[in-house]
Amino acid sequence: MSDSTTTTISQLKFPFSLKKDQIDAVNAWIDKNFRGTIVYSTGTGKTEIAFECAKRVAYAYPSSSTLNILLMVPRIILIEQNIRRLVSYGIPKDKIGAYFGERKQIREITICTYQSIIKNLDIIRRSNMVIFDEIHLLRDTAKIFSKIFDVVIEDHKKAILGLTATLDEKDLSKYNTILTLLPPVKRYPIKNAVNDKRLAKPIVIPLKVNLTEKEQKEYETYSSKIKKISNRFKIYDAESMTGLLRKGGFVSGMAKAWFLNVRKRKLLLSCSENKLLSALNLITKKFPNEKIMVFSETIDSITKLRDMLELEGTKTKIIDSNINSRKRQSILNQWGREFYPLLSVHTLEIGFDIPQVRIEIILATTSNMNQVIQRIGRVIRKQEGKDLALIYVIYVSDTKDDKIHDIVKKAITTSTTSLQGYEEEEEENRNEKIEIQKGILNNHIGNLTRLKEVEKKRLEKAYNIIESTLYEPMIVELKEEKQDSDQGEKNQNQREIKKLFRVKSSIKEKTKYYDVDIEKKTCTCPDFKFKLHKCKHIVATELFLF
Repeated sequence: MSDSTTTTISQLKFPFSLKKDQIDAVNAWIDKNFRGTIVYSTGTGKTEIAFECAKRVAYAYPSSSTLNILLMVPRIILIEQNIRRLVSYGIPKDKIGAYFGERKQIREITICTYQSIIKNLDIIRRSNMVIFDEIHLLRDTAKIFSKIFDVVIEDHKKAILGLTATLDEKDLSKYNTILTLLPPVKRYPIKNAVNDKRLAKPIVIPLKVNLTEKEQKEYETYSSKIKKISNRFKIYDAESMTGLLRKGGFVSGMAKAWFLNVRKRKLLLSCSENKLLSALNLITKKFPNEKIMVFSETIDSITKLRDMLELEGTKTKIIDSNINSRKRQSILNQWGREFYPLLSVHTLEIGFDIPQVRIEIILATTSNMNQVIQRIGRVIRKQEGKDLALIYVIYVSDTKDDKIHDIVKKAITTSTTSLQGYEEEEEENRNEKIEIQKGILNNHIGNLTRLKEVEKKRLEKAYNIIESTLYEPMIVELKEEKQDSDQGEKNQNQREIKKLFRVKSSIKEKTKYYDVDIEKKTCTCPDFKFKLHKCKHIVATELFLF
């Protein structure tokens, strides 16, 4: 192995030091013979890990050799983003090629989309190292991408790296190829990254709404038709139902009707009147001057929300897949100056670096864990002065929206990256399979309408404390040394630390605060002292600690 090399990637120089977890990921990949997948939460520097891996590969080649690197990404916007990043790290721009559409540059470092590489697989063959960004998108059910893997494994010496924020390692029907060829070598989920202060702390705030009477009737009609067809064929998922479409005749017609009603129900939930009104109130009443990212499932709901906001005099912009990269960047540059709410369906889920955003609104209906993690990842990227991110989940109760509770909470609290079991469920057994924890004492995103009125108000006040934390510290951790009760003398072995938190009552009352002992669930406020109820300060502290 030579320490001197003429390869372009060897010129890479970060203007910062990689974190320990990033170095660990690089070393883990090298230890697995330069092959494997790194499963790291969004915002923890996967791209820099990939570049460092490539630089390490360069040292394995003789100084007279050229190291050809191929980086594949899911979207064109990520090509330009990676080029800018490489140039900022000292790589000459003329050594970087962009391969997509009419641009067909093949250079020492080539960045392309997955769709483009399908038409020229020889680019893979000439590459000594191949990097798969967002590798979870290359699932086995996407047959068109199988050719990529077939070519990649032709050369057993080729360095291969997969990058993703989440990979369902138990779903072999979708990820068997990835898990066989490029199994995970290092994992770093959201929970670990938040605990290490690598990401801002995400606080999930649920906002439950109901369908209008008219919407409820429509929802029940669609659901009844879906269930009737599913029961007839004993098929309850979209993938299996697709198989019926190929049979033709009556069976195919029933399958088409199933999909039609599923689409109608999804559109109904996404455009629910009360859901859009709830988002409108959040944006115009609570955070009129904060950059807010809004995700929905359909362009119809996003368009309706935009029209409602504009009627209230609130400017907004929509970014969808039809907007070209130049116009998209122009909109992002205006964001926070000419308008504050930015609306999107899926376009902003992957690869956009916007760490200054602290508030996100998810208009629920998705059951895709990968999608949820990507959306959360947009607002928890760390920035100086940003320690907290608010994620509002607006959902329609007693519908398919209900499952968003477990999905979002699982995404931010699990210590594993294998988040299975939240894809489309069998309609007949859906309610049995999804456990919705109700009540604030057991789950901080419990069902508010089933709590007593006083508890509901207390929870709302607790969320107000959390929301105020965006602007100034409302919950400060204290550490108090306490003498062991069984010993008269204190020594190092007999000391215990109890966790205390000082909580401000409101942002307006600067000097008014109370002390919370989170382990004993006690507070010094009058509400707790005289009523012995779990007060808003205790609830807010629990939420803060998630």
